Amino acid sequence: MPRQTLSASEAARTLGISLDTLRRWDRGGRIKTERDAANRRRVPKAEVDRLLGDDGHHDLSARNRFRGIVRAVKIDGLLAQVELETTAPARVVAVITREAAEELELAPGQDATALVKATSVLVER
Repeated sequence: MPRQTLSASEAARTLGISLDTLRRWDRGGRIKTERDAANRRRVPKAEVDRLLGDDGHHDLSARNRFRGIVRAVKIDGLLAQVELETTAPARVVAVITREAAEELELAPGQDATALVKATSVLVER
């Protein structure tokens, strides 16, 4: 039977982040952790999968998914610029229609996913 939790260092390595970042995310509530009998952080596998965007439910064929947190939404006329801070060491900025941004109700602090397919970036929530 596969393990249900990972050590903090294993989870950080899997997410492509530093152990310090994982600790900050834990303190900030961005990732849920548990404590073992020795008070060490343990990260549920489901939590790592959530942050990696691997929930098994995909309505689109795009396979390159970057889960993250919306950091900014700038709407100007018919377009909206959406900035995501991703779990990978990256920042994704996409220009989408204003209508799409409003339909997704994008706002700073929300979870979102950038989907990269060919030369297009799609945003889902």
